[in-house]
Amino acid sequence: MSLDIFDVSGQKVLLVGAGRGIGKGIALAFAQAGADVAVTGLTPTGVDAVAAEIRGMGGACLPLTGDATKAEPMAAIVAQTIAEFGRIDTLVNCVGDAIRKPVAKLPDDDTPGMTEAEWHSIVDINLTEAFQGCRAVGPHLLERRAGSVINISGWASFRGRPMSAAYDASKAGLMRFTECVAQEWAPYGIRCNAIAPGTFPDPAQMSDADFAARDASAAGAIPLARVGRLIEVGYLAVYLASPAAAYVTGQTWAIDGGVSIKHP
Repeated sequence: MSLDIFDVSGQKVLLVGAGRGIGKGIALAFAQAGADVAVTGLTPTGVDAVAAEIRGMGGACLPLTGDATKAEPMAAIVAQTIAEFGRIDTLVNCVGDAIRKPVAKLPDDDTPGMTEAEWHSIVDINLTEAFQGCRAVGPHLLERRAGSVINISGWASFRGRPMSAAYDASKAGLMRFTECVAQEWAPYGIRCNAIAPGTFPDPAQMSDADFAARDASAAGAIPLARVGRLIEVGYLAVYLASPAAAYVTGQTWAIDGGVSIKHP
């Protein structure tokens, strides 16, 4: 017996920010589930490697490049995806970055305060990119009156921390942005949700020993006593894109091993 309602095979998925890390994990999960995926990055290095891996699995993958925080490159990415695949069923906005600096230099710390440019850069990368993605794909989804949007946020959506104002504020903003889009587009059959991952180090960016050390160190900080595996965010994204989630919109789903419910 199988549950066909979880089936996303044949879907056309645009993954913005999928050259490495969580975005790569989501791309691989969709490909394993039978979807055709377009993956984007600022440069071709990562997305070309992801595309090669997916094609090696027998899947279809279109690697694209462009600055996801800008309107013109995003419009071109959407046009190329539709030209190749014929349509877009699911948009995943997964660009992100962080900086650890105070808003202003603290008296007992040598770390300088954030510059205006640093603030705008982090907010654009985490929040404006989702606006640009939805703005570019929105007319296509609204015309079809079908589709799904998944914004990749972070557990910082639920809790602010010192030295992380730009990142945490932009992730919290992404949660509210998701709720706004969900309400605007619900009458047209389009759902919009967010996923808030916790700690998901990329094994490709470190040695096996370093990853094992990160995993072991999680025992004291994460209730489930391990870091996340990139593919696990992908499994949740596949569910949210599937017919099984047809009655789910406007939600931010934490996948963090229990960090967001842990009390100091």
